[in-house]
Amino acid sequence: MKKITAFLLLCFGIQTAFAQLTPFELHKDKNYTATYAEVISYYQKLVKGKDQVKLINYGMTDIGKPLTLIVLSRDKVFNPEQIKKQHKTVVLINNGIHPGEPEGIDASMMLVRDMLKKNSLPKNLVICMVAVYNIDGCMNRGLSRITQNGPEAYGFRGNYRNLDLNRDFIKADSRNALAFMQILNTWQPQVFVDNHTSDGADYQYVMTLIETQKDKQNPILAKYTSNTLSPELYKRMKKSGYEMTPYVESMRGGSLDSGIVGYLETPRYSTGYTVQHNIISYVTETHMLKPFAPRVYATYDFMQNLFDICERDAALIRNLQHDADEQVKQQKTFALNWRLDPTTFDTITFKGFAAAHKPSEVSGLPRLYYDRSKPYTHTIRYYNNYVVSATADKPVAYVIPQAWSKVIELFKLNKVAMKQLSHDTTLNLQMYYIGDMRTPTRPYEGHYLHSNVQLKPTDMPIKFYAGDYVVYTNQAINRYIVETLEPQGVDSFFAWNFFDSMLTEKEHFSDYVFEDIAADLLKKDPELKKKMDEQSAKDPNFIKSANAQLEFIYQNSPYHEKEGNRYPVGRLMTDVKLDLR
Repeated sequence: MKKITAFLLLCFGIQTAFAQLTPFELHKDKNYTATYAEVISYYQKLVKGKDQVKLINYGMTDIGKPLTLIVLSRDKVFNPEQIKKQHKTVVLINNGIHPGEPEGIDASMMLVRDMLKKNSLPKNLVICMVAVYNIDGCMNRGLSRITQNGPEAYGFRGNYRNLDLNRDFIKADSRNALAFMQILNTWQPQVFVDNHTSDGADYQYVMTLIETQKDKQNPILAKYTSNTLSPELYKRMKKSGYEMTPYVESMRGGSLDSGIVGYLETPRYSTGYTVQHNIISYVTETHMLKPFAPRVYATYDFMQNLFDICERDAALIRNLQHDADEQVKQQKTFALNWRLDPTTFDTITFKGFAAAHKPSEVSGLPRLYYDRSKPYTHTIRYYNNYVVSATADKPVAYVIPQAWSKVIELFKLNKVAMKQLSHDTTLNLQMYYIGDMRTPTRPYEGHYLHSNVQLKPTDMPIKFYAGDYVVYTNQAINRYIVETLEPQGVDSFFAWNFFDSMLTEKEHFSDYVFEDIAADLLKKDPELKKKMDEQSAKDPNFIKSANAQLEFIYQNSPYHEKEGNRYPVGRLMTDVKLDLR
């Protein structure tokens, strides 16, 4: 009987250990990534009976399933407000935004298990992991990344609405993005990582890294990441056997030997959005041509190394974010766009493979290939200096009509402090009239993205109504406020077509009727007649077009609608007392 009992206990122990292995580990050649159902089932079984981990569902994605967040807390505290009072540092990991790049999904499953099993949860950190962000794409399983080396099947880049979710953060068209905003602004992390797989050139590294571009990061945080955190990550990853290099993007039209360029993540991207919240942010990019298993293990090691450094520097990181928040509250001028400075560069050691050309077996024409039998180590240029190409000085406050409900809802999700007018009020504000802009003929991620927006600021009285919103710019979230509301910003709400209805005039004139009115206006208004004569003198075509002359008079008449092409968000430039609720 004792032998039978011992045998049963042994079987139970083997079964329990076996059940804790991930689908990736159970696959014989580890060329497998877990399905969405397997991911959720694994975590549900893993957390049973454990009080240092909790699964929390947020929102509802476009495919009708919530985002599942795994929270690891050594002290068994899962209330974000209480965690903040305990002065814990929060690290947020995002997985599967592009489900064809699934290493983070599988690596996180193993890492959560190992930290629980070894009782090695960090004392000063609370770790949050999004199990699968693009659930929609994860469930659309197949072989869509044809040039990637495994796994044997994986999800699709687009979500259920065919949106690239890593272009959706600032505009938040998807319910996935809204759920992510809820997570980010509930847990308010100090550090964020988004796990990816890169494509492009061939080289020796399994892992490359995008860190928040230093010239657009808050300078207080940039000093720490550039001088301490990032160098330490590179050092530790090399020691663990997965030496890293910065994300590999060559200078336009050049080879890798001509240098690589630091990646600029604007607010449409996850780390461009999180930097507006003064969060230290990274994107891991394992190399698609390396086998899947080392890509997973490199992602595992990166996260573990990051946790170890953040545990060591937890108090420092929190203090730096606090200092950055205070600085942003007082900041007057904000960058809205940046451009690469091609005249300055650093040098880095780069381990690549010799590139050459040979006749294509398909076309017979020369084709590029990389010769892995010819590895090299070269010193190359690293262009990672950006200069500001557009700025705006913040007003005392922005005034937003309540009609623009999506703006208001996104501001609420992002914890922007707002007040509402108690009654109808006429305010003297600076308003923008929209001039020229560049708009493509085909949509990008469901929008006709405006760029090179020209503005005409005009001081004028504007009537607002009870319930319209006033947003003062004395907040730690000022970067998000200014970068979204200034129309000339690269990823402003205006750029993403939130306000396009204001670009169409609703009234015009019938020419044969307006002829008599226009003639009367010219007789009664000498200043208008003078303006028209000046226009005729400098534009010979003007006097040849009756319609152009009528349009000029209409545009300069009291009848022309003032709302046409006027950006609806006002800028309050003086600190006047308002009746607010």
